[in-house]
Amino acid sequence: MPSKVITIDGPSASGKGTLAKLLSKQINFDLLDSGALYRAFAFFTNQGLSHEVITKKLSSISFILKHAKVQIVSDNEDITNELRMERIAILASELSSKSLTRKLLLPIQRGYGANSNLVADGRDMGTVVFPDADLKIYLDANIEIRAKRRQLELQKRGQEVNIHDLMTDILERDNKDMRRDISPLRKADDAFTIDSSNLSSEQVLNNAIDEIKKRGLI
Repeated sequence: MPSKVITIDGPSASGKGTLAKLLSKQINFDLLDSGALYRAFAFFTNQGLSHEVITKKLSSISFILKHAKVQIVSDNEDITNELRMERIAILASELSSKSLTRKLLLPIQRGYGANSNLVADGRDMGTVVFPDADLKIYLDANIEIRAKRRQLELQKRGQEVNIHDLMTDILERDNKDMRRDISPLRKADDAFTIDSSNLSSEQVLNNAIDEIKKRGLI
């Protein structure tokens, strides 16, 4: 029986990662965090590894849910903390804009959905990586809510940030993501849209589950 793929796309701080984790756990599908995959690519590139070795390492990565967090393991090595380093995030952003990087990672990402039911989280999952996905979710929220969420996230890390500065940063990120030449952020024509502005994470999950059941995917 062919594997089933559910994609979750949307702008920064819309809640994609939270929904992906909750959904993966709830319906027992594997998880693909495409952002983390790009950071892993940056991490291995920073080590001076060849593309052949990097491809093998990326293909071996597992996204393991532990206590509502994602543990990223490659070749039995936990690289989660390494991928959170600021210099790796900056390098990942630079590399992800290159067509060669996208071309290299595309078959790797698709490989995750080849043999296992999958929830894939990103910005081009339903438009480029899995255009034939069984369900494409586009998760959105208004800019004020997204900025508040990001502020709370940073405060938990001990950082104090101005909400207006965050709104400016998020809007700039939106414009950059939507206008980039390669795999721009956009809603797939057949996407199921969820506006999470006034919904709890549990309500967003329930909306997604309802749609999944309607389509007979579980």
